[in-house]
Amino acid sequence: MIGLPQASGFAGRVDALFDTLLALSGVVVLGVFAVMIWFCVKYRHGSAADRHGESHRHLGIELAWTLIPMAMFIGLFAWSVKLWVVLRTPPADATPVYVIAKQWMWKVQHVGGQREINTLHVPLGQPVRLVMTSQDVIHSFYVPAFRVKQDVLPDRYTELWFTATQAGTFDLFCAEFCGTDHSRMGGSVVVQAPADFAQWLQAHAGTGLAAQGAVLFRRFGCSGCHDPHSGVHAPDLDGLYGSTVPLDDGSQVRADERYLHDSIMLPQLQVAAGYAPVMPSYQGRIDESDVLALVAYLKSRSTHPEIVDEYR
Repeated sequence: MIGLPQASGFAGRVDALFDTLLALSGVVVLGVFAVMIWFCVKYRHGSAADRHGESHRHLGIELAWTLIPMAMFIGLFAWSVKLWVVLRTPPADATPVYVIAKQWMWKVQHVGGQREINTLHVPLGQPVRLVMTSQDVIHSFYVPAFRVKQDVLPDRYTELWFTATQAGTFDLFCAEFCGTDHSRMGGSVVVQAPADFAQWLQAHAGTGLAAQGAVLFRRFGCSGCHDPHSGVHAPDLDGLYGSTVPLDDGSQVRADERYLHDSIMLPQLQVAAGYAPVMPSYQGRIDESDVLALVAYLKSRSTHPEIVDEYR
């Protein structure tokens, strides 16, 4: 893209795909119009061109102009699918950052408790995974210099990941019309050298996200049912994240962030097998930032050490 820096690991690959698509489409368009104009000129009214109507079939030419463009565009499609898979598969060591979109701002919270509004600090050369949700309507997280964009939806989590390759400050936009002040819903992504980013984290450290969730877990009464020593028959939450949960309809679901979110906000949607559907809904009672903290706390109780380490 002309005039935009290539500031992430995806930027060069996305640009190469776009440029190839543009060039291939341009060649096809020029070829079609060149032949069309040639026939228009040759068979114009009053020309001496032969119009006796005799048909001549050239099977090789017909196969060539059909199969060669088709093969090129199928190859382009395969290239785009491969890139899409990479865009949707964050590495296991990607640093999680939580983003809440609302009219009309971006609220960011790091695992260590650092909070930002309309600004996102990230380290240079290290993968970052954004876990995003919306407080109200559909938004879209878009950083042109990174060539990444992801819709942010209410009542569910979407993910976006990238590795910044240039230090500096880059524009952040909402690319989905979200209301009257949509054009003002912008911000910036600040890419810092790892040492500078570590200093920023230390200077803005607060109560960790998992620790906030532990407080909310007790405040909202969750521990009254889900504590191991509780007399209420409720699912044990230790080691829940990342496990496979059998449901009362006979199906199974992986306990990821979305499942935990829905279990808090829409508990009747997927009821665990062997348990009565008595979990109250917290939709409208708590906001998405509280849900993120609760999810972080539940993830910290995972049996996977690498997940627990993220929230220490």
